[in-house]
Amino acid sequence: MVFAVLLAIYVLVPWLKIGGNPAVLLDVAHRRFYLFGAVFNAQDVWMAFFLLSGIGFALVALTTVAGRVWCGWGCPQTVYLEGVFRPLQRLIEGPRERRVRREAGPWTFDRIAAPRAALVDLPGPGPWRRARLPRVLHAHPRAVVDDPGGPSESPEAFAWMVAITGVMFFNFAWFREQTCVAICPYGRLQSVLTDPDTIVIGYDEKRGEPRGKAKGEGVGDCVDCNRCVVVCPTGIDIRNGLQLDCIACTQCIDACDEVMAPPDRPGQGPPRPGRGAGRPRPGALWAPGGGLYAVLGLMGLGATTLAFRTHTPYEANLLRLAGLPYTLENGNVRNAYDIHLVNKESHRVTFTIDPLTGAPFAFVIPMARVTLEPLVGAHVPVFVTIPQGSLHGDARIRIRVRPEGEGQPRTIEAPFLGPSR
Repeated sequence: MVFAVLLAIYVLVPWLKIGGNPAVLLDVAHRRFYLFGAVFNAQDVWMAFFLLSGIGFALVALTTVAGRVWCGWGCPQTVYLEGVFRPLQRLIEGPRERRVRREAGPWTFDRIAAPRAALVDLPGPGPWRRARLPRVLHAHPRAVVDDPGGPSESPEAFAWMVAITGVMFFNFAWFREQTCVAICPYGRLQSVLTDPDTIVIGYDEKRGEPRGKAKGEGVGDCVDCNRCVVVCPTGIDIRNGLQLDCIACTQCIDACDEVMAPPDRPGQGPPRPGRGAGRPRPGALWAPGGGLYAVLGLMGLGATTLAFRTHTPYEANLLRLAGLPYTLENGNVRNAYDIHLVNKESHRVTFTIDPLTGAPFAFVIPMARVTLEPLVGAHVPVFVTIPQGSLHGDARIRIRVRPEGEGQPRTIEAPFLGPSR
């Protein structure tokens, strides 16, 4: 059920729209970012620091409490491998026991055809998976897979799809759990994030050893069926103690419960800390390390929430044009400015520009009204003059930028430069 819900989220989110815009679109080339109804541009990238740091520390705190539960239940690698590709392989090639016997037997048509059929079918669920990343990263409103113009219309997106197809085929056809064991940096860090209070998947040696048949005398509860090893996504033997490769998926517990049910023996039961050291003690969150991670995660997520709430719908900056700081013409001092406007809304906005500084300053604004498309910027020149004799001390000019609609006006200002006397 968890995999079904996550698969629906992973597959549908890139195609959903909120307010007429994609729910998730990271158009790096054009510096446009849509995230669940919010619109951002390159000037908002700084918010990603707090978002990513908050998520990172929250994940670290979760690991301190429950081990690699993210790896076993939420990581897309595990969800797609265990929820899509391995079930397809079992459907085509049969259960693992049959595949092992087939590979150990003589070369028959079934031995040759079954694995090849699985490999041919492996890209089958790929179009909707491969299309996700181009859909999330490409600015075009249609993904390459449904673009009737063909690859030539979007060569970059087509190249992305081809590359992702190759990587996904290599990953899910052969590499599989080695990604979690040998490549994933989070898996490498897991061993230093756990402590004696972390809830992990453990084998109870006191109850399970020595191993033997169910009705044997002087034996423990473990019947040595190896089902826990067979169902493990990373192929470890949980009876050897806590290992780096364990992703806390609890499939070994389910397999043990199924085997233990007929003789009316309890299975391994709920996750236990360490190697059967008693009932779970979820105190890792309140330990110094876990508490620190949780506080840092909450701080990052809190800063992200504050940043998103104070996110402005447009940018307006008053800059000086490059060149001379001022010019003298017929007894007047002139300064040249540039207003940089950026519409950060998802719809067209018209801005009105009005000077707030009165006489003796005279303003020339060639573009007093500017209409900008979504996530588009513009430069508006502004020329300000004043009689040379009227300039005394420090002077500043103030200009109001007012968006039509519900936006709040903003006042921008800059110093006016001229001769000291």
